[in-house]
Order: sequence, then C-alpha cells, then structure tokens
Amino acid sequence: MDTDLTAAFASLTTGIYVLTVADGAQHHGMSSSWATQVSGEPPLFSVAVDNGHFSSNVLMRTGLFGLNIVGARGKALEDYFYSAAARRPDNLAGMDYELSPKLGVPWLGAAMVSVEARVVNSVLAGDHRIFIAEPVGVRIRAADRPLTSLDLDYVYLGGRQVVARDRSGW
Repeated sequence: MDTDLTAAFASLTTGIYVLTVADGAQHHGMSSSWATQVSGEPPLFSVAVDNGHFSSNVLMRTGLFGLNIVGARGKALEDYFYSAAARRPDNLAGMDYELSPKLGVPWLGAAMVSVEARVVNSVLAGDHRIFIAEPVGVRIRAADRPLTSLDLDYVYLGGRQVVARDRSGW
C-alpha cells in the first residue's frame, strides 16, 4: 500500500469490538474494528474477518457470533485480544464471560454492549470475508463511551499491517 493510501486508510475512524464465536466447548474472541450497520429495515450489520483467522472458519461453519462493543473503560479488552497471548483457539479461558441466551455465543463481562447475531450472507472481499448479520439479542451492561480507533496508538490496516499513529498532527 502506498504512503498516501496508508495515511488515508489510517484516517478512517472505527469502533473497537471483540467478535466472539463458539465451536462446541471451545470459545474464542478476536479484536475487530471493521464492523458497521448496513441496513435499517431489517436491521443488519456487517463484520469483516481475515480469511486466515480461526474465527473465520468457525463463522463459516456455524453462522453465529457475538459482537462485544468495547467501552473507553474497557481498553484492556482490546489490549488483550490484539496481543500475542490471544492468538490461540480457546483464548477466553479464564475470562469473565457468559453464553448469550438465544444463540449461545460468548458475551464478555467487560463489554459495554454485547449483541448475539446470525449470519444472513457473506461476501469474499480480498483477504477478508464480510459477514452480514441480523441481531438476535442484545445486552447493555454499562453506560460508557465506545472505544474508537482514535483512542489507540495504532491502526490495523489488514494482514500484518499496523500503523502507529502520529498524534502530533491530530
């Protein structure tokens, strides 16, 4: 990616989320910032997941996931799920979470809002797959301001590309 395009993509603001999946007794979460509402009626939203990520295979198989919205006071969630320590299939072991009431996907205790969702369609988009989903249930846990990419010292641009933010010009 050329320098100008990298700077332009790094300027796109996004929320910070943890996408969670259940594969039998194995529960997994991943840092996610590429999520957005795509329809009002019916209410639908999308998430983009790297094709090589563990969660992508589970999503393709089950069609179910949790989207945990990280609040400003929950930055430790992003720190953990973006770290090397979280790069294992059962990375929720030892964390505070419960399974959602309808679909049985992990809802994180530290998330400000959690949504359980069912995939209604997916589209291959380069090195990621976009999953379009309908919300099935919601839990609102805490009044907080959502954590955004502007709160982080880096921005994820796909694959292994992470760009450090230059805060001097912002």
